[in-house]
Amino acid sequence: MPRLLAAAIYELAARICGFFLIFLFSARTVGGGNVPRRGPVLIIANHESFVDPILVGVGAGRHLTFLARKTLFKNALKRKFLETVNVVPIDQEGVGKEGIRNIIKKLQAGHAVLVFPEGERSWDGNFHALRPGIALLLERAAVPIVPAGVAGPFEAWSRHRALPTPSPIFLAPTTRTMGVAYGPPRDPATLKGMSRKQMLETLRADIAAQIRRAEAIRRK
Repeated sequence: MPRLLAAAIYELAARICGFFLIFLFSARTVGGGNVPRRGPVLIIANHESFVDPILVGVGAGRHLTFLARKTLFKNALKRKFLETVNVVPIDQEGVGKEGIRNIIKKLQAGHAVLVFPEGERSWDGNFHALRPGIALLLERAAVPIVPAGVAGPFEAWSRHRALPTPSPIFLAPTTRTMGVAYGPPRDPATLKGMSRKQMLETLRADIAAQIRRAEAIRRK
């Protein structure tokens, strides 16, 4: 597919998704300007729900590259759409070896890539420890790192439910409203000299700070 057409489809999909997130889930965004508009950048976020990539992607202000299980690409029509909106297939969730290779390729090409370093959607809505794969990735790709936090998606659409439960903007707010926050880019040089454990703890603290900001802006 021609690049301009693919970009137009991504933009249209982002606008439609943004409308429904605001209309059905009262979604709010803060800090989107912290995402660099050009050049490679790695966005790292907590993972509460199936909707997280859409929520983070819509608020980022630029086209992102996403990772998804290969099983989602079995259907030819679905595969074509996913490829059009910058979704890259990997063997498993998380930042495994294949994921690292694909992310590095995209970063080297100047793209913005979204990664969920917990490795999978939360089972209980809590923010869990980051998997070591993200540290390995950062050791190989020295690019700006933007921490992002989401709040509300677990309540709205946890992995335990087949369908979401909306909290429309025209009704009284509930615990299912959503928020997403982006922090200032971290220079990868600030992580130099840290042990892998220290690096993971530092990045986790960065994301946790944005989760708190996302929680604070939710419609309540």
